[in-house]
Amino acid sequence: MTPSSIRKIYQGAADRRQMFRMFDGHAQRPSRSPDDGALYSGEWFEVSQADHDYMLDILPPLWMRGDAFAMREFLTGSVTSVFFALSIDGRQRYFHGYCDLADRASPRPPACGHR
Repeated sequence: MTPSSIRKIYQGAADRRQMFRMFDGHAQRPSRSPDDGALYSGEWFEVSQADHDYMLDILPPLWMRGDAFAMREFLTGSVTSVFFALSIDGRQRYFHGYCDLADRASPRPPACGHR
């Protein structure tokens, strides 16, 4: 992934309704395919701490590493949601992005049971 392929898809922090709407952002495409991971690659947006924690509590995560975790349910093919926290200017902020676990450079522990 190149820096130019990383794109913020929402300005500000998304509320829960907006977050779920963005999860389905590509659902209306005419020909859905398990290989549609490239559509999601590089997309990210900010969420609240409450929504970050809500998503962590839905299901046990597929994996956790530091301040990041991956959702157990796959969006398409080998693409899943990843939530992470970053300290920016001394303030903790929370984000969502997509991770293609088929990509060897994806952030996953070696023991991760991906497909």
